[in-house]
Amino acid sequence: MGEAEDRRGRSVEPGRRLFVAVPLPAEAMRAVAALVEGVRAADGAALVGPTGAAGRGHDVRWVRLDGLHVTLRFLGPTVDPGHEVVGRAVEVVAASATPFDIRLAGAGAFPDPSRPRALWLGIAEGATELATLAGSLNSALVDLGWSPDDRPFRPHLTVARSDGVRAGPRIARALIAASAGLSIEWQARSVVLFESLTGGGPARYVPLRDAPFAGTAVRG
Repeated sequence: MGEAEDRRGRSVEPGRRLFVAVPLPAEAMRAVAALVEGVRAADGAALVGPTGAAGRGHDVRWVRLDGLHVTLRFLGPTVDPGHEVVGRAVEVVAASATPFDIRLAGAGAFPDPSRPRALWLGIAEGATELATLAGSLNSALVDLGWSPDDRPFRPHLTVARSDGVRAGPRIARALIAASAGLSIEWQARSVVLFESLTGGGPARYVPLRDAPFAGTAVRG
């Protein structure tokens, strides 16, 4: 059987698009959403010309603000029962972890603000613990027969993707400026296996396995 195709005729690998992440609670998501909406509104206002017609200030691809998370590992298309294997690894990692504080501060872009591909908010506190989680997850997956991920782990919160769009550098600068003095804090209490569903706008993230850290219960 050949590869499936999307609506534009492009080949699509079979399987569910999986990733593992630490989710943000509702209060932290609202704070990030307020920051992003402020950047978008200011950028749109700046591009309104003398006729009142708004320019294309919002042509970076902002992520859904109701599913924000700090990614520990992206796994990509995974055929069943691969998600069960990953789910077991997530539970192993969560069972050996305890709650810790995360604080967002500042913003930036990969590879750099002058030619950004992704816009992000920085991790000022909790980066060491997140790196430990990512390393534990990698080890648990390898023990279960998964391929290791040898790429360096750089914890961050992605808020937009800007692959080659003209507005990218401008909006990156605006996000960095708006994030001066930013401080958004929460306590990480679980690791979640997500499925990314694409099509019809920004990807939606569906939790498949929510594993609370040792001695905790997942809070809504």
